[in-house]
Amino acid sequence: MPDKIRFSIVGFGNIGRRHAGQILQNTDTELVAVCDIDPEVKVHVPTDAGFYTNLGEMLERSTADILCVCTPNYLHEPHTIAGLHAGLHAVVEKPMAMSVAECDRMIAAANETGKTIFAVKQNRYNPPVQEVKKLMANHELGAIFMVQVNCFWNRGDSYYAGSDWRGKKNKDGGCLFTQFSHFVDILYYLNGPVKEAQGWIHNFAHTHNTEVEDTGSFVMKAANGAIINFNFTTCSYERNMEGSITIFAEKGTVKIGGQYLNTIEYQQLAAATLPAINITAKANDYGLYQGSMSNHDKVIQNVVDVLLHNQPVMTSAEEGREVVRIIEQMYSGAIRA
Repeated sequence: MPDKIRFSIVGFGNIGRRHAGQILQNTDTELVAVCDIDPEVKVHVPTDAGFYTNLGEMLERSTADILCVCTPNYLHEPHTIAGLHAGLHAVVEKPMAMSVAECDRMIAAANETGKTIFAVKQNRYNPPVQEVKKLMANHELGAIFMVQVNCFWNRGDSYYAGSDWRGKKNKDGGCLFTQFSHFVDILYYLNGPVKEAQGWIHNFAHTHNTEVEDTGSFVMKAANGAIINFNFTTCSYERNMEGSITIFAEKGTVKIGGQYLNTIEYQQLAAATLPAINITAKANDYGLYQGSMSNHDKVIQNVVDVLLHNQPVMTSAEEGREVVRIIEQMYSGAIRA
């Protein structure tokens, strides 16, 4: 491994540029190549990084150690596998893929090539999430009775107008893949696997520009016996309102709230008191809309820590696959209203 870990990026839209910014700021990493099918994005690429419009050509010519896959959902599988077979590790944006079968093929390619897939789940780094994770890992909450997840966001016409894949069933997959897979991941990260899922989904306000639901409500049963209520919508009026997870347990109640799982909104615990946390300025801001917490600096640092310092991967390919499995399970148990 060279002194600096060399990154390449495929897909240079909003999230690809977010990766690039963090790679450029990290003293242990450098950006050596970028690929995007739109030649006009070249103006946003640092001058010392190569620019390509063909992924195969970039993989053949670049000297990268890592490929960041920042393309639309339906391209995650082929682009990741291409990078792995070219001898690169892969950092894969959410969702890891659009099906468990795709994830399995990606994992098989990683095993075959001896390379690592880093699944991007940056909300795991949120300080409130980490504090609650410690509680649960230490069994300080006792038995978990119920978990409620609320995701109330806004996605207006401009969000869909700027893309040929968002809202398309075979390219996007649905809200649980594109908007809310991070919340499915935090549910899994904190409380473990889901055994059963039933719910309703409906498209209320986006029938003119999407093929997928914009609202849903699920009741699920976790492997640990907890009842889960999972509610989501992209119909919140004009702006994002809430992204939260509330845990009701034998020895405490705690709510991670705010718009992006960025605060400890309330707590009543038998064994401990969590620090007061209220992070107000770390959402991914894309101008016309906002996304989850901006922790991509920690995603890139985790790659450094794994490859240079033998630290564990924050979110493995197998965990990324499990999130996709839960989403598939939810859609399988959904009635379209």
